[in-house]
Amino acid sequence: MGGPIARHLAGAGHELTVYNRSVEKAATWAAAHGGRAAATPVEAAEGQDVVMSCVGRDADLEQVTLGPYGAFQAMRAGALFVDHTTVSAEIARRLDAEAGARGFLSVDAPVSGGQAGAENGQLSIMCGGSAEAMAAATPVMQPYAKRIVHVGGPGAGQVTKMVNQICIAGVLQGVSEGLRFAQAADLDLDKVFEAISGGAAQSWQMENRWRTMAEDRFDFGFAIDWMRKDLGLALAEAHRSGALLPMTALVDQFYAEVVGMGGGRQDTSALVRRLPK
Repeated sequence: MGGPIARHLAGAGHELTVYNRSVEKAATWAAAHGGRAAATPVEAAEGQDVVMSCVGRDADLEQVTLGPYGAFQAMRAGALFVDHTTVSAEIARRLDAEAGARGFLSVDAPVSGGQAGAENGQLSIMCGGSAEAMAAATPVMQPYAKRIVHVGGPGAGQVTKMVNQICIAGVLQGVSEGLRFAQAADLDLDKVFEAISGGAAQSWQMENRWRTMAEDRFDFGFAIDWMRKDLGLALAEAHRSGALLPMTALVDQFYAEVVGMGGGRQDTSALVRRLPK
């Protein structure tokens, strides 16, 4: 995700210094798109007006921000930090507090739209932070976004991303069951799609994954391993807040079955694999 986001930023006229934990990736990106590759996050952040991150998990984000070579060690007062990682609301709030103590702004800004959304500059971005931080972050994010919504205070972006993943999980389970039901009835799947995709059953997942699921093609980006990480965040947050997520817990276990079948790196539509044809 970070590569295409950086490409859109460069195309909008920003001068970029990039860092990746795989050094070769940063060097390759800089050679292709201009800018400079840094050896550490702190080097990348030195003297910058805006620092942006997109990594994997809470521990990764903590390392590249607060670690010994983390970006926060070099960020100047008045700068802006924007995080596009999907992580816990807890670490988002912690980083916002750290940013405030150091005199710079922070926005937690997880994204939806997948690899294709990043490549095409069509990401939906759900944001948490102060109004001042959002005013600074919005024009920076616009080159790669189709929608930017300020949901609330620190951590609100991350909790909203959990809502997003909860809804996707339920929709994909429904599409999986509907597809297998149609196959068991020996229906023409193209005709079924034509009949139902224009009505109340329509969804992004149906529009984009009905045919590929029927063809056992599951190489369309966001992997089940990452979805299970996200659903785990949602389940942990629900435990803290007292919310009930029975469907989410069930689908998470269904995804665990697909991982056991060797599908951890397949995209989330591979959920259908656990249902016999």
